[in-house]
Amino acid sequence: MLAITSILNPQSAARINGIIKSLEAEFGLDDVQATPDPHITYQLAGVRKLSSLKAVLQEVARTTAPFAAFTTGLGVFPGPNPVIYIPVLRSDGLNQLHRRILRTTAPLCLRTDKFSGPDCWLPHISLALHDTTPDLLGPVLQYLNQQTFNLKLSINNLAILRQEDEKFVPEKIFPFEGHKHEAAPTLFAASGAAAR
Repeated sequence: MLAITSILNPQSAARINGIIKSLEAEFGLDDVQATPDPHITYQLAGVRKLSSLKAVLQEVARTTAPFAAFTTGLGVFPGPNPVIYIPVLRSDGLNQLHRRILRTTAPLCLRTDKFSGPDCWLPHISLALHDTTPDLLGPVLQYLNQQTFNLKLSINNLAILRQEDEKFVPEKIFPFEGHKHEAAPTLFAASGAAAR
C-alpha cells in the first residue's frame, strides 16, 4: 500500500519532529519515526500502475494553490497500541483536496483503507503509534499536556510515500502550482483619468 499525503513544511516538520524526539527520550517511543517526514495522510491505496497514480496526482497538484490548515489539541485512536496524534481541523480547502484525490485515484485503486472515505477521514499528524501501550497512555498524555498544539500549516504539496525496508519514504513529491496559473489582476485607468 502507498500513502497519498501532504508533507509538512520544514518549520512545522521541525516542531513535530522535536515532539517525537522528546517522546523517544522520555518514554522510548520511536516507531512513528519509521516515517521521518511528518505528514497528513489522505488515502492509503494499492494501485495497478504507479505511473498512472503519479500522473493524476501531478495534475491535482498542478491545479491546486497552496492553502493554510490548522491544528489544535491532542487525540487518541484507542486499542492495544493507541495512536497519539494532533488533529488537523477539516476546512473547505482540505475537504475539497481530499475529495479531488479520492475522485481522481478511484479508477486506479485495487484497494484502499476504510478510513480514507469522506465520512470517516480524520486528518491528523501522528506523534506515537505501534509501540505505545494503554499503560503508557496516561503518562504520555500528561507529558504532552504541558504544551499547546495550535499550528498553522502550509499545505503546498502532494506526496506519495512508499515502504522501503523499515521506513516510509517519499516516492514522489508534487508541489502545488495552482497559484502560478491564476490570472494576474489587470490594472487600467479610464481614458479621462489618464488625461488629467
